[in-house]
This record gives sequence, structure tokens and C-alpha cells, in this order.
Amino acid sequence: MSTRCHLTRREFTRNALTTSVCLVSALKGSSRLEASSEQRGKATADGSPTDADTLDAALEVLARSGPEYGGGLSNHGPMACEALTALARPEAVIPWLDQYRLRLQPPLREGRRIDRKEWREGLGKYERAGDWIAFFDRELKAAPWREVLSQWVPLLAPGLVGAATHGLIRTGHAARSLGRRENALRRHELAQGLAYWAARYYVLPGSSAAGGTTFEVRDALKRVHLLPGNSSAGGSIVRALRRLDDDGGDFSGVLHLLDTSGDPSRILSELTATFARVYLANSEPPAGRVIAFIHSVTGPAALRLLLPSLTPEASRSALKYGWQAAAAMYAALGNQPPGERIPESQIELHELIDRAVATRDEHAIKFTEACVRENAIRPDPAYLAAAWNAVGHLSA
Repeated sequence: MSTRCHLTRREFTRNALTTSVCLVSALKGSSRLEASSEQRGKATADGSPTDADTLDAALEVLARSGPEYGGGLSNHGPMACEALTALARPEAVIPWLDQYRLRLQPPLREGRRIDRKEWREGLGKYERAGDWIAFFDRELKAAPWREVLSQWVPLLAPGLVGAATHGLIRTGHAARSLGRRENALRRHELAQGLAYWAARYYVLPGSSAAGGTTFEVRDALKRVHLLPGNSSAGGSIVRALRRLDDDGGDFSGVLHLLDTSGDPSRILSELTATFARVYLANSEPPAGRVIAFIHSVTGPAALRLLLPSLTPEASRSALKYGWQAAAAMYAALGNQPPGERIPESQIELHELIDRAVATRDEHAIKFTEACVRENAIRPDPAYLAAAWNAVGHLSA
């Protein structure tokens, strides 16, 4: 097994700045990288780039790539770059991207226009991802971005588990970036996130009609049955989730187990903290599922970034589907229930972030950012413990 060099923050920053200069200098010859006055925003007093400028430069490069690569792997570039800026590590963005972008494929083009009256026909059809990108580009030109989210998140929520929630996660990161600076680059990135969500839309087994007793997150999870053979189940997360179609209907009632009548922020905190514990219980060898259970946290956590644009009713609906997606990963891939007690953390936040950045792994970066964010809202030792564990696994 290969090992990665763990640099100090000072060493990593020095290398990052050198690489940043090389990449940005090489790209300046392209007229597409020359930002408009709308894209540039305000620079610092000495004329050096702001954190927002760095993210925009990265998004300019990533706009020339498709939503997937390597036969179905999600493009994490925009999400990881936005997460790095949220972690206050903008100096790491361009050097990370310089390495990551080499694996990406060209952007998709519109082939057949999606009609606004018949949009449902294109759901879940990845071959129409380019059509969806063009569709949402038009939507975001016609209406404010929060209005577009308010309309489309409820429509797409039933299929948010598609592509292991990556469409949802990409949309969440794009929405947060727009909340900090609005420009054409960031609106296009939101279009890409929504388009990927629509193109990989996938509905889990379950009735749309509510009924029966509802529970808080931890008690609801106790009623989710694990599929037999999880320890030996191979393949992708998406393939594992399709096993739920054949489980005899045991999973069909999971959607309505969660009580969403309370404060959405509190419910989201309970959801992410519980699944951070699920991660810790199911991440260790021999059958550990580090990447799968990272998404059981980062998927629901992305919903928090969308809540400001949603009505109370839409928020409750999105929470149900976020819960269902995380529970599906537990049912299809889990082997152990979450532990009840997690020792109080002695983890230094700056050290955790430094270790995550030094891995150069997109999942380590995104998971750490989500756990740090959730822990800041409602502290729970499971968040930093889970992030520290994942960084350790993904450093090897």
C-alpha cells in the first residue's frame, strides 16, 4: 500500500502557493479565465486575490469539465474547492485542483431541449445531463437563484439519493457559494449541481402516503433492518442501494419513520450526529465502508445549506428524503448499530483540518468540512471523531 507524505501546514502552504502561481499563470492565456467585473468582485487592499477570487478561478476551470469521469465517478472538484475555502484554506484550492483536474472529462453539451412542461421525462436519465445543465442555466437566467431552489428542491427531493447524494451535495455547496458572492460562474455551478441531481434522480422503495407512528432519529434508526450479506456485498454504493428493491418491502416504510414536526435545524443536527456514529461503527476493517458512510453524513448535511431557500413544508419533505437516503446506506451496507457514547474529543480543530488538506483526498476534505460545520452548530463528539477517523483511513 502506498503512503502519502504528511506536510506541516507551513510546508504545504509554501508548496501550494508555488503551484498556484504556475497553474494560474498557465491558464491566464485563455480568454475564458479572464473574469468579468461581476466575477472579480472586490480584491484586497494590496490588489491580491481574495478567497472568493480563488474559488471563482477554480470554478472557471471546472466549468470546462463534465459531471462524471472514469465510467460513473462523480466530479468532486467544485465541492472540494468550495469546502477548502469554507475551511479557511484557500491557498490549497489551486494546487489541489491542479492534480485533480487531470482525471476529468470534457463538459456535456445540450442535445435535446428539455421542455418545461415535460421535464419529468428526463429524470434519472444521465444521457440527458447536458440537456439538464442547459435547462437550469435558462432557469437561473429567468429567476433569482433562491427562487429556483425553492421551486426545484421539493421536486427533486424524492430522488436525492441518486449518485449517492452527489447531486444534492454539489447543489448545497453551490448554494452556499452564491450566498457569499453572486456571479455567472456560481450560478452556472448551481445549474450543474441541480442538473446532476435530476440526471441521476433515483427513488428508493417507499410509499408517498404518510401513516403510522413517527420517531426521533435514533429511535427511527432502531427500526431500520439491515440486509443480510452486507459484510460481503461488493460494488458501488449505488449498486448496493438497489438491493433494497428486492428486500421484500421491509424498507418501504422507512421514509415515514422520522418525526419532522420540530425545528428543521435541530432535526438535521440529530440526523448528522447519529450518522456520524453510524460511520464510526461501520468504518473499520474488514468490512468497513468509509466512503459509503461518509455520504450518510455529507448528504443530509448538504440539506442545511439549502434550508434558507425552502418553505417550512418543503424543508420537512427534504428532511424525510435526506433521512431515507442515509437510512438506505445503513440498511444496504451497515453491519453494526451506532454506539451510544463517544468520549469527549481532545482533537485540535486546526490539526484536523491540516491533516484533511494534506491527504489531498476529496472525501476527506468534504467530510471534514461538513463535520466541522455541524459541530459548530450543535457540538457533539461524534463529528470530530468521525472526521479524524476518516482522515486516517484516507491518508493511507
